[in-house]
Amino acid sequence: MPKVSVGDIELYYEEHGSGDPLLLIMGLGADANGWMLQTPEFAKHYKTIVFDNRGVGRSAKPAGPYSIPQMADDAVALLEHLGIERAHVCGVSMGGMISQEVALRHPQRLRSLVLGCTYAKPDAGVMQNSSQSASNLGGAIDANGNVQIDLSQLDPMMFFQTLLPLTFNPSFIETDLARIMQLFSGSLEFGFDLNAIVAQVQATMAHDTSSRLNQIKMPTLVITGDNDLLIPASNSDYLAEHIPAARLIKVPGGSHAFNLETPDIFNGAVLEFLRDASA
Repeated sequence: MPKVSVGDIELYYEEHGSGDPLLLIMGLGADANGWMLQTPEFAKHYKTIVFDNRGVGRSAKPAGPYSIPQMADDAVALLEHLGIERAHVCGVSMGGMISQEVALRHPQRLRSLVLGCTYAKPDAGVMQNSSQSASNLGGAIDANGNVQIDLSQLDPMMFFQTLLPLTFNPSFIETDLARIMQLFSGSLEFGFDLNAIVAQVQATMAHDTSSRLNQIKMPTLVITGDNDLLIPASNSDYLAEHIPAARLIKVPGGSHAFNLETPDIFNGAVLEFLRDASA
């Protein structure tokens, strides 16, 4: 199991396929297995790199706080370790936030950028969803985005059960629960540290690139489901409006986890964009 030392932690990573490098950055609470329906397809065309963010899976789970810029630097350190000067970068949800910071902090490293179901900063809809989720877990998120939860009263399944209705369409939960559990199996198998997860949540609540999006100059695809209950599609509208020449795709009926529910649509759109960006 390859790992790389990044500052004070070790990151787990995998490489698949060959060709131009493509770095995939997963969202909150999920490990590299979250790309299980993308990695095989993308690896037919690109050298596809997946990894576990700090706080999940086989990577280290240090005490918080974490920040999105810190996790962006983790990702770039991985590229440096692999000797990759420039890569296509694709991130979903928290991974999309990390990808924004990679593009802003290390623009010379990117050939293109894909931002899936993510935001530039928490809008009113995101704040409402986050506050309700925290309340369901017996905690709260204050006006400044600070998370206050008594973790001694929680277990991982409570966390997942709270997020499921916001992340997946009801019909998918009914028919494909096994696939959902497969998504989180790695996170659970290698230790699900709720303190680390809360540190990730805190990082997402503090994320704000809204005043810097016009600095993103590389080819950019913004893609989301139009039925995303966790991060409403209006957040993707904002990203596409403020990133110069960004392309916007909305998947009809797509949930927050549309890359898992409709992988053919997600994979096809991303691969088409990457081909155009590489031309």
